[in-house]
Amino acid sequence: MNPAWHTHLRSHHAIIENNHVIHFGNMAAELSATRTDTIMTDLSHFGLIRFSGEDAQPFLQGQLSCDVREISLQKAQYGSYCTPKGRMLASFLLWQHHDDCFMQLPASLLASVQKRLSLFVLRSKVQITDASDTWIQMGIAGQHVAALFEEITGLKLSSDQPMHIIHTEKVGILCFSQHRMQLITSTENAPALWERLSQYAKPVGIGCWDWLNIRSGIPIILPETQEAFLPQMVNLDAIGGVGFKKGCYPGQEIVARTQYLGKLKRRMYLAHIATTQMIQPGDALYSMDMEDQSSGNIVNAAPSPCGGFDVLAVIQQSSAESHEIHWRSLNGPALDIQSLPYSLNT
Repeated sequence: MNPAWHTHLRSHHAIIENNHVIHFGNMAAELSATRTDTIMTDLSHFGLIRFSGEDAQPFLQGQLSCDVREISLQKAQYGSYCTPKGRMLASFLLWQHHDDCFMQLPASLLASVQKRLSLFVLRSKVQITDASDTWIQMGIAGQHVAALFEEITGLKLSSDQPMHIIHTEKVGILCFSQHRMQLITSTENAPALWERLSQYAKPVGIGCWDWLNIRSGIPIILPETQEAFLPQMVNLDAIGGVGFKKGCYPGQEIVARTQYLGKLKRRMYLAHIATTQMIQPGDALYSMDMEDQSSGNIVNAAPSPCGGFDVLAVIQQSSAESHEIHWRSLNGPALDIQSLPYSLNT
């Protein structure tokens, strides 16, 4: 986290641990507000990798699962970086700013992903740098986001197209929906923008944004789940994160074979678990039909405003369709599987 930004957030009563804003004094109240009010949060737990140089886009096209040709100054997209066996090392958001490409991914994965990608630059004219401290990222969500957008930009929010980007002189705005957006601004402008937003929105910790990602069905690969899933297992194909008409990239053959031969046995589900115990990414799931073998794993988990935890979980489809799924053991709490906000081609 940028040191000056860290100081600014602390002056506004942020409780920060390991460069993560945990809360602003009352985690339960903040989580409740996330469901009913308009909220804002710092997103410094996500890092930014900048790709610059005339070969940046061709280089990324040969490394990532998404079709990089589809990003532009007005459109971002999800994607993944995989091993040669198609297993995900990272999931990310990718967008263009001027002539550079930016990749947003968990800060805990940034160094290893940057290092691995750098090994394949070779003679390509591309520079890969950590831009996390150069730009400040914030999230806003709630019923009054469109009004906040108008306050910031002076413009009406005319497009409800997801992943649309609007650029102003000082702020880049990534629109996930009419009710959720991400703002990217300079370190110099960030304090003034925070003050302006806080007149209309309640500051909350990162767990609230994690919960919104989970309810939106957006998977975030973390160190605990690296190399655990193919992109389709976490529904990246359903949210535009896999390009099936592009050329080769690490893992492409296995990802394509899984798609076209119909061999995908596991998918990601949205579920609720009624427990007060902490749920961790990677936790195993069990069902009667699999006996002692795991039928799936937790991808992401966050406390729910209603109590318990909401989770994204990759589960054996045959098990999810015909049996109760339990967390950590057959005697553990059962998952209440709920509807995702998008459709799947299974």
